[in-house]
Amino acid sequence: MTKRTAAKHKIDRRMGENIWGRPKSPVNRREYGPGQHGQRRKAKLSDFGLQLRAKQKLKGYYGDLTEKQFRRVFGDAERVKGDTGENLIGLLERRLDAVVYRAKFVATVFAARQFVNHGHILVNGKRVNIPSYRVKEGDVVEVRDKSKQIAVVLEATQLPERDVPEYLEVDHSKMTARFVRTPGLSDVPYPVIMEPNLVIEYYAQN
Repeated sequence: MTKRTAAKHKIDRRMGENIWGRPKSPVNRREYGPGQHGQRRKAKLSDFGLQLRAKQKLKGYYGDLTEKQFRRVFGDAERVKGDTGENLIGLLERRLDAVVYRAKFVATVFAARQFVNHGHILVNGKRVNIPSYRVKEGDVVEVRDKSKQIAVVLEATQLPERDVPEYLEVDHSKMTARFVRTPGLSDVPYPVIMEPNLVIEYYAQN
């Protein structure tokens, strides 16, 4: 098992939820947390605990972002007019690695980050290798020609466990995806319940 896969499964077990909806998640077999004390009876979480868990779950879902990265996105969401929670989700979904993952060019968000880092992705015809690059409405994201026959790409497009959301227009024959619009919370196909309102409460108090 690679370090990334191990980390991904550890996040699932720490949260006690299959946050990516993956068939191979260890939570499907055992719901307790990792480590020797994982099977201890779960204590009821405090308000702070619930807020922290909501933040860790959302942060983990997008490839286990660092606190600094996530805090920066939250700060941007606060500065934009409108509902901060909805803005936060919209900004996270505009990350290039998130778009690559949603378009089913690769199987996991961790693989999407690596795929972008290695220069396999073009945005409006230009190579972009920054996973946190913020895609704009109307932008076209595509797999570069030399990378279209990579096995992990061909396998990912056939995955039955998740669908491409409506805010992307994807053509797997050309390996292109157009970012149609910025989604809100209800538009994003999370396999588990995400609570950005609790994330807002967390940062308001910390």
